[in-house]
Amino acid sequence: MAEDKKILITDDSDLIREITARIVKELDFGVLEAANAEESIEICREKKPVAVFLDWDLPSLGALDFLRAASELPAEDRPPIVLCATENDPQQFTLAKAAGAAHYILKPYDRDTIAAKLSELGLIEGDKSAQRTNVMQTL
Repeated sequence: MAEDKKILITDDSDLIREITARIVKELDFGVLEAANAEESIEICREKKPVAVFLDWDLPSLGALDFLRAASELPAEDRPPIVLCATENDPQQFTLAKAAGAAHYILKPYDRDTIAAKLSELGLIEGDKSAQRTNVMQTL
C-alpha cells in the first residue's frame, strides 16, 4: 500500500495516537489524527481516509455522535470504522454496530492486532504474524 492511503486515528490520548500512528506508518499508510469527534468528522469529509480507528470514550461529542455523522457521508466517502475500546462490553458494541461501526479491537492493541484488522478490511495482504492474535473481532 502506498502512503497516500491515509488512516484516521481518533483518540483523545496523545500517547495512543502516537503509538497507533507509528504502527500504521510501519504498515505503509499515511496518518491523519484527531483528538475529538468533531475534528474527526471534518477530516473524513475533507481528506477521505481509507479507514478510521475510533476511540469509544471521546470528550464532548462521543463515538456514537461521530458514527451518526459518518453515516451521513456519501457511501463512496464512508470509510470502514474500527471501534477501539478498553472493555469487552457487548452492549457498547451493539450500540456501535447499530450506528455504523462494523469492526472493533480491544485496547491495548499492538502491531499484530492492527495488521490483522487492516487485512480483514482488505487494506493489506495477510500478515502471518498478525494472524497469531486472537483479539481481532468483527461486530
